[in-house]
Amino acid sequence: MGFTATSVLFTISVALLISAIGSAHASVHIYDRDSFREVGNAFLLSGGSEGIVASLTAVPLTDNSIPSSIHDGRSYIRFENITFWRSKEAADKHSDMEHSTGLIQVIIFEAADRDNIGGSAYGGQRSICCTPDLAKLEGCKQGEVIRIPSATDINWPVVLNVQFSGNFLSTHLENKEVYITKTGMYNLFFISCDPNLKELTMSGKTLWKNPDGYLPGRMAPLMKFYVVMSLAYALLSIIWISQYMRFWKDILQLQHCITVVIALGLFEMSLWYFEYAHFNNTGTRPVGITSWVVTVGAIRRTVSRLLILCVSMGYGVVRPTLGGLTTKVLLLGITYFLASELLNITEYVGTINDVAGRARVFLVLPDAFLDAFLILWIFTSLSKTLEQLQAKRSSVKLDIYRKFSNALAVTVIASVAWIGYEVYFKATDPFNERWQSAWIITAFWDILAFLLLCVICYLWAPSQSSQRYAYSDEVGEEHDDEEAQALCRGTPKGDVSLVKQERKEKNIDSAEVFVLEDEPEEDKRE
Repeated sequence: MGFTATSVLFTISVALLISAIGSAHASVHIYDRDSFREVGNAFLLSGGSEGIVASLTAVPLTDNSIPSSIHDGRSYIRFENITFWRSKEAADKHSDMEHSTGLIQVIIFEAADRDNIGGSAYGGQRSICCTPDLAKLEGCKQGEVIRIPSATDINWPVVLNVQFSGNFLSTHLENKEVYITKTGMYNLFFISCDPNLKELTMSGKTLWKNPDGYLPGRMAPLMKFYVVMSLAYALLSIIWISQYMRFWKDILQLQHCITVVIALGLFEMSLWYFEYAHFNNTGTRPVGITSWVVTVGAIRRTVSRLLILCVSMGYGVVRPTLGGLTTKVLLLGITYFLASELLNITEYVGTINDVAGRARVFLVLPDAFLDAFLILWIFTSLSKTLEQLQAKRSSVKLDIYRKFSNALAVTVIASVAWIGYEVYFKATDPFNERWQSAWIITAFWDILAFLLLCVICYLWAPSQSSQRYAYSDEVGEEHDDEEAQALCRGTPKGDVSLVKQERKEKNIDSAEVFVLEDEPEEDKRE
């Protein structure tokens, strides 16, 4: 039954891999009466920032043409139902003016051209809007955003102008598409240099699309990655379940736990793919699927850590139960799950942009503290287990635990090194210009967890003599051969007696040699 279910999941994963040949790179940003804020001498609202890949097909002649499919190979930023509102006081101040009043400018620029928006630091800070003094110095137009043409394309940065009519309280930006012909990290800002528009608000949405859909550029490679990880977990499931079903009667509680972790890993990787696929097709994160996937991920990480802790304590191999530690382990598991769930829900559910710096640090700290505490407890328990095995002179179990401790040490060292690299990566890329390789930061942790799980599966794979091996209390070299035989899958029981007989004969021969060697000493004493 288990093998059949795993085969079905494997088939589904193969189908997902085939369907994920084309990836995507962008998203939809929604604004709901968002307010402008004062920055320097301008009033500004950030419309978003995404990595966008250049269009694969020719740019249409008309800006208002609407592509028939999200997979049409075109990349663009589309404005839909963008509406600006100003206060009645601002409208009254403009009432004596005719026709167009209250200018708002929509600025789109690539991260490499960020210095092309704004002028010199006249008056102590960099100016976004052109002042009378800057108009004389730099030749810009007073009351508008200072724009310097890009060295590679004089049409960039793009500036779109929107103005209020008469004393109307609202105005609209015509539905328009700005096509992207160069791969880069693009930024969108709505800016007003009119001091009368300080209470300006905006509603509507922008669609950031790349050749094959709305998935943000930094997430695009992860969609394929999760398909590959689903296949990897499916393959591990097939191998594990085949052994699990073969030696069903000899399965340990520890091996039941390993089975649960493998199943959760496969389920999580598959859910991540479906979440990204939905995101790609609609431009918004599905709250239901995202909530499911982050919850399953939190459960999987919690169970994985508790599994490693229990193994380090010798559960299922040296001791049949955790005894009085069970309550403490469960309490730690519940606490870790809640901290991980809170962090993931805040970071992923319903969000497109990254969590703000302070908020993310506040949520990461409890998770990091619990991880550090777990690592300390794991290595302390592992040290005690190794000491017990050395005292019992249980060489085979000792060898397995040494391999496990080495793998765990490598994992911790790799984790610390990667955290250092992640800090360096983000510190040296403040404008996210290396967005195309940012997916590796996330992917590393899933790969590391999978590799450690493979090591545990290899060391504690189901076998014919799991029960007898696990709780045997052998002492000394006399029982080493029995341990070795117990770890061999499918070894006939008759062979054990032959080994014992050979050992007895060897011991008798050694005793005879010992007596013969002692006789000369006795002669000397005489």
